Formats: sequence, C-alpha cells, structure tokens
Amino acid sequence: MTNQNVVVSDAKGVAVTVAVTVTVANRSMFSSSVPKPRTAEAGGGAGCFTIPRNIKLLKVETEGGAARVNAWVDSLRASSPPRVKSATETVDYSSWNLHHPSAMSMFEEITNYSKGKQIVLFLDYDGTLSPIVEDPDRAFMSREMRNAVKAAARYFPTAIVSGRCRDKVHSFVKLGELYYAGSHGMDIKGPSKSSKYKNGNQAVLFQPASEFVPMIDEVCKILVEKTRSISGARVENNKFCLSVHFRCVDEKSWAALAEQVRLVLNEYPKLRLTQGRKVLEIRPTIKWDKGKALEFLLESLGYANSNEVLPVYIGDDRTDEDAFKVLRDRGQGFGILVSKVPKETNASYSLQEPAEVKDFLWRLVEWKRLSQQQRN
Repeated sequence: MTNQNVVVSDAKGVAVTVAVTVTVANRSMFSSSVPKPRTAEAGGGAGCFTIPRNIKLLKVETEGGAARVNAWVDSLRASSPPRVKSATETVDYSSWNLHHPSAMSMFEEITNYSKGKQIVLFLDYDGTLSPIVEDPDRAFMSREMRNAVKAAARYFPTAIVSGRCRDKVHSFVKLGELYYAGSHGMDIKGPSKSSKYKNGNQAVLFQPASEFVPMIDEVCKILVEKTRSISGARVENNKFCLSVHFRCVDEKSWAALAEQVRLVLNEYPKLRLTQGRKVLEIRPTIKWDKGKALEFLLESLGYANSNEVLPVYIGDDRTDEDAFKVLRDRGQGFGILVSKVPKETNASYSLQEPAEVKDFLWRLVEWKRLSQQQRN
C-alpha cells in the first residue's frame, strides 16, 4: 500500500486535499498506454474510486496555418448537419438504420442480453436529455424527462456524462441520486443521496486535470476577448475544459473563429482541440475522455472485470464516440446514438431525439418493474 492525495468536498462544497490509502488493483481496466489504476478508500467505508496515476499526455497539433483552419472548418460542417433532411438523406438514414436499428424496436433484444446482469445507464446531457438550443445556459430538461431519469435511477445505477461543468449539469438535472461526470469525465462525483448499488454513496471527487484549472481560466479570458468581434460566438468555462460555441455564428465567420482559437492554442501546447455539435472543445492533453470515465465509474461500482453488468450509454455527440468505442471493444454493453441523420458511429443502436430517449427510459423502468413482480 502507498499514500495518495485525493480531492474531496467539505460540507461547504470547497475542494480540499486529503491523504488516503491506495491499494494496487489486481488487474488494470485501462489499455497499456495508461498506468495500472489504484483504488482509493476514503474514510469510513464511503466507497472506493480508482485513481489512475501519471496519466499520459496526448500529442497535439495546432500549427498549420490556413490549411489547418480550413480542415477544421470542413470538419465542423461535417459534424453539424442541417436540421431538415432531403429525400436522399431520408433514404440514406433508412439504410444506415439497418446497421444501427432503433433501440425501441430492438428493445426485446436489449433486455434479453441483460438477463442475469445489472444494467448501468450512462447518459449524455445536451441533445440527449435536453434539446439542443441556441443559448447553452437555457438547455433545460423537461419535467417529464427528469421524472423518467429519476425513475430509471431507482432500478439502475445512472450517471450523467457531459462536456459541461459538473455543477452546471447538476443544476439542470437536479437529481441527487445520480453519478455526475462533467468536463468530459474530468470531474466525477458520486450521488449526494445514499445508493443501494455496490459501493454506494460516494463522497470522493475524481479530478485528474486539477493542475490545468489556472491555465483553463487564463485561456478562457483570452478567448472571450479574441472572439468578442465574432457575432454569436460564445466561450463557456467548464472548469476543466472550455467550449467555444458557434451555433449562432454565421457560417462565413467559422474560419475566422477557428483561426482565433488556433492562434491562442499555439501558445498552450498542453491543451488540445476537439469538436462536437457546433462547439469547439478545448481540453487538457491528458489521455482521458468519456470512455475512460465510463470505465472508471464501472470500477467504482465494483463492475470493472464483471460479467454481471450491462452498460448502456446514450449520447448524441462526437465526444460520446469514445464511450461507444469502449463498449464495442469490451464486447459488453451497448451504445445508443441519438441522431436524426446518418453518422459514422461505434454505437449499436439509435434513437432519433430526446423524446425517444425519454420513452426508452420509461420502457426500461416498466420492464424492470414487471420483471420484479413476476419474480415475487
């Protein structure tokens, strides 16, 4: 055993650092590129979290001038398809749907796979539990959706995995019984209410990118100033990463926005650029994403190397592909992509919009209720 510092929250919600005992796990849940995880047990049986140490940095390429910016803009267009589908796109979607069938139509197949296993739900927020809106501060989930998520959490361990700041997404969802992984999994906290699943209530915060917070704050201030002249551009500080929203930016200005971002990032080689649905994401170069967060949460629940679990991840964004790929590589669980248009994806199934996500969650709840009644 050895000692490790872990960030926890005190009663006032202030992050403090405490020493905890670390036990080396028998088997790594990560690939060989990431060091073997440790399990930290924090005071009085509050549960355990795996603490991956010395997380590797990723190589980042921000140089390349106009060619690099043009490549970014082309990629932005590809990842931001129009809302209205043409007749050709409808045909393409039908063909794509053969390979990624509706999770509703394949519901029986999904539940058959879950026999003898514990379903664990992982849910993206924007575009999955709430509609995509022009103002990111108004991406509210409906009362009906909140009720569906709350009901699902009674039967299945449930986590919200979002690129948003964890506090922000928690303020939208307002459910204490969930796990929350904000900043693309770089800020994870367990339920504030007691949990009946495995390790139960988690008081430990897992924040592998804490050292980058001052840098993120600095870059945020710079980008706010640099993008001020680009109408519709908005910079959002998600604590451990930044989002540069361009949903309200005229497409003719996308290249100018991308150029400003590139110039800023050239001065910060420890930050990297990724993208989602009409948003540029600036993250630390550590090898950590939503897929790693999924694995981390499974281990935290005691399911790291278990055959008794069926993870189900529902998301709509390119950043969710990291989690879809983890599930496909594990050969365990399913990814469900929320999309009305064909997209290259590692997800097994699809749903068209948040309303279908809500219906799917309620169907899972009713199926579980009926299963329990039959056993009793």
